[in-house]
Amino acid sequence: MATDVVMPKWGLTMKAGKVSRWFKSEGETIQKGEPLFEVETDKITNAVEAPVSGVLFQIVVPAGETVPVQTVVAVLAEAGEVPERRTAPELASAPQQTATDVTPAADKAGGAAFIRATPLARRLARERGIDLSRVTGTGPNGRVTEKDILDFKEMPPAPSVNASPQTIELAAKAGIDLAQITGSGEGGRILKVDILRAMNPVAQKTPAPTTVGGMPLPGILPLTGIRKIIADNMMASLHNSAQLTVFVDCDATAMTVFRDRVRNKYAGREDGLRISYNDIIALAVCRTLMDFSIINSWLTDDGIVVHDQVNLGIAVALDNGLVVPNVKAADRKTLPELAKEIRVLADKAKTGGLTMDEIQGGTFTITNVSMLGVDGFTPILNPPETAILGVGRAVDRPAVVDGQIVVRKMMTLSLTFDHRVTDGVPAMRFLRALADCVEEPAMILA
Repeated sequence: MATDVVMPKWGLTMKAGKVSRWFKSEGETIQKGEPLFEVETDKITNAVEAPVSGVLFQIVVPAGETVPVQTVVAVLAEAGEVPERRTAPELASAPQQTATDVTPAADKAGGAAFIRATPLARRLARERGIDLSRVTGTGPNGRVTEKDILDFKEMPPAPSVNASPQTIELAAKAGIDLAQITGSGEGGRILKVDILRAMNPVAQKTPAPTTVGGMPLPGILPLTGIRKIIADNMMASLHNSAQLTVFVDCDATAMTVFRDRVRNKYAGREDGLRISYNDIIALAVCRTLMDFSIINSWLTDDGIVVHDQVNLGIAVALDNGLVVPNVKAADRKTLPELAKEIRVLADKAKTGGLTMDEIQGGTFTITNVSMLGVDGFTPILNPPETAILGVGRAVDRPAVVDGQIVVRKMMTLSLTFDHRVTDGVPAMRFLRALADCVEEPAMILA
């Protein structure tokens, strides 16, 4: 009996997903639980497993297309079975948008389509009589910004060429005749990269980018996939918040002793748990946030949401980006419980096994670069969170203790916070209190 495979729904806010690739081709056999295709959302990229064993009879939605959740994307059949082929759905070019930052515009059918735009961009468009549907948004997820409205110029009717409106507009701004461009996309479609090559003829002689030691050679690297999502999120964070970073150097010598004692206590556990600096700092963060609840908050359209529990985000570096899973109710866990859950989430992040619930709902984030040999840095907020903690390496440095110069294990902590939500004094007091816990771990329980 044939089985329909649908686009999964991960989390309450997921409306659509992009099929980024298929692991099997039509006609190939597959076992239940084996990866079938990969889905990309604005949060994560994850593999979807085959619900049953059989043959991949039909790929209904090709790789690279976006469809609403619960849409049939493939058909699995039993060996020798020939079910009726499904009709491909009307493919969407992007996930369905929410109504928080969109503006209605008349579509071809006379109904209402939606255009992402900032409130200021909408106001400027009204004042200047500009139809938002004719403006190409450069903000996150194609959102129309104030700059887009200020830079907008009425374009002549698009020529009949095989290219997207964004590509046509880019060519017009660059003064490039699309009729002279050979498209490198499917069916000769002209892509933005083709325009960029025409703007920089030297790039045409550059071979397709390859890597040496994990780093790309010179060439044009399309900003797509998770890299594009990260870029959009970073720009949204920087442009939609008032970020300020403060630093503190703390003596981590006592924490080193505490870590070694705890490791000895839990040595020989069946799960191989090994407590790290990051685990102790994570526990200290949770305890300290109890006294500084404003730091454990979100800034939303409805106001500041102060949370009654800590959903602690732990930034995990991947080969192609960064993901931040979070430990739910981390403030209610013991050190071993917290350490174990952090390990589980980090392993799932590296293997692509995170669920939507595990990457949503974070209230405070820790990003640790100690393994990279970095002392201090300026972390970027993870919206809508109010603050993020950066942890540098613990390294031997000279320090003055009781009037004597001695060698101590020193560490730099950096806190970036949204100045719209909290003033500097509460944020600095939080960071100082956290540093006190690092310098004297008994303070974690005080």
